[in-house]
Amino acid sequence: METNFYREAADYLARRIKGSPQTAVILGSGLGVLADQIEDAVVIPYREIPHFVHSTAIGHKGNLLCGKMGGIQVLAMQGRFHYYEGYAMQEVTFPVRVMKHIGIKNLLVSNAAGGINNTFKVGDLMIIRDHINQMPNPLIGPNNETFGVRFPDMTRTYDREYIRLMENIASQQGIPLKKGVYVALTGPSYETPAEYAFYARVGGDAVGMSTVPEVIVARHAGLRVFGMSVITNEGYHFADDFVNDANDVIRAAREAAGKMALLFSELIKQINETVS
Repeated sequence: METNFYREAADYLARRIKGSPQTAVILGSGLGVLADQIEDAVVIPYREIPHFVHSTAIGHKGNLLCGKMGGIQVLAMQGRFHYYEGYAMQEVTFPVRVMKHIGIKNLLVSNAAGGINNTFKVGDLMIIRDHINQMPNPLIGPNNETFGVRFPDMTRTYDREYIRLMENIASQQGIPLKKGVYVALTGPSYETPAEYAFYARVGGDAVGMSTVPEVIVARHAGLRVFGMSVITNEGYHFADDFVNDANDVIRAAREAAGKMALLFSELIKQINETVS
């Protein structure tokens, strides 16, 4: 991806958005309703942004929003791009580098995921403490020194301070949280029972088809990252009539979105307070 493409998209957005947001949120499958919590939002369809591709996945509206969440100016992607849609990794992660250009310092990512930890239930919220990447790495190819070094460290990918803040927020709100490792697969087929079992044995707690490419690029660019999954199905026991269904995933994510919106709003406020 040409460096000037990032600049062209960033310059366009700078003319459209309000203020100087420092935190961006990527809303995953079924979680676009969190956008309803963003006040005084400027809504920019992806098709209007130079060099953005189109979001074709179910439950992804395809808008960039800029407004206030928790009283703080934020940028939010109402839907993301996926490798399984046929996009190159540079296209999937393009928005993150544009965010870097416009001054974003913090990235909050969310997704719908299948639970492979047998203590997880549908509707649980899981803080992502680490990940296992089974997708092509988005940094493959010539390194763009504008953003970061050739070999970025990934030992503390998910910001430990932000994780502690979220755990305190959830405790105060009486919202139980899980914490675990997110396994990123290409999709678009759902996993077989054997695959669910395999990834659980190697340390995974939840599995999905997104998030990690964006996180890798964000860390390469020096952004601080927090991630959370909504557990939308239980991939550890299979009744005779069990099937994975995308509509069930979206439904479960939407039911949990209110809790996640509350938590994210408070986290954004506390992040703002820590850097002010």
